[in-house]
Amino acid sequence: MRIFLAGTGSIKPEIFNTVVQKYHPYVLESFFYMNNNVVSNLKNFEDFLLDSGAFTFIHNDKSCNFVEYQSKYINFINKYNIKHFFELDIDKVIGYEEVKKLRHELEQKTEKKCIPVFHLERGLDEWKKLCAEYDYVAIGTINQYNKRPEILRQLVAIANNYGTKVHGLGYTRLDKLQSMNFYSVDSTTWNNSSRFGEFHKFDGNTIKKIKFKGKRLVYNDTVILNNLTEWCKYQKYIDKR
Repeated sequence: MRIFLAGTGSIKPEIFNTVVQKYHPYVLESFFYMNNNVVSNLKNFEDFLLDSGAFTFIHNDKSCNFVEYQSKYINFINKYNIKHFFELDIDKVIGYEEVKKLRHELEQKTEKKCIPVFHLERGLDEWKKLCAEYDYVAIGTINQYNKRPEILRQLVAIANNYGTKVHGLGYTRLDKLQSMNFYSVDSTTWNNSSRFGEFHKFDGNTIKKIKFKGKRLVYNDTVILNNLTEWCKYQKYIDKR
């Protein structure tokens, strides 16, 4: 299983470059937040996933010109030869039929298959159809499965029967991670915990949070460097397993 580190673009270049050159991590980044920090390291990542950033775009631009936004997305994918990228899964905004039209254009103009992002509202038949047509799919709105993990396991099992890889978007339940049989997931936990002044440590099996009783560590470069490094170690360990 591959754990992609998300939200790395905001790291100071001197920290990010040092860790990337040493560990060559798996990274997921949003197109909306794409910056030179990530672009300059695209060839140094062992694997990279590009999220469309469409929902962020919705909340930041009231005009929401998705055709124009996708055009820029396509140009970026082609310019940097991005191999794995997600569709604009904005079903709740424009409806699934329009999403499929955007998907078709995205694939036609990049000459590559995207990673479709499934939502329960699309129905089980659509999930099976996507698994039959694609070799890599994703499941979105992952938190809705927390109380019904059996549904998530069922979806992954169906995909596995088709020989299709599944990415769990934003799935960070370390205690259940290996039992879900995802091919990949992404997480910002490494960075969110840094913001609360927690040191993380890879203990040879999982990530442990180190807290100091009665004290709160300052969110600084030392904490960020430590946590990013430990998560790089963890993601390579999980992938080998």
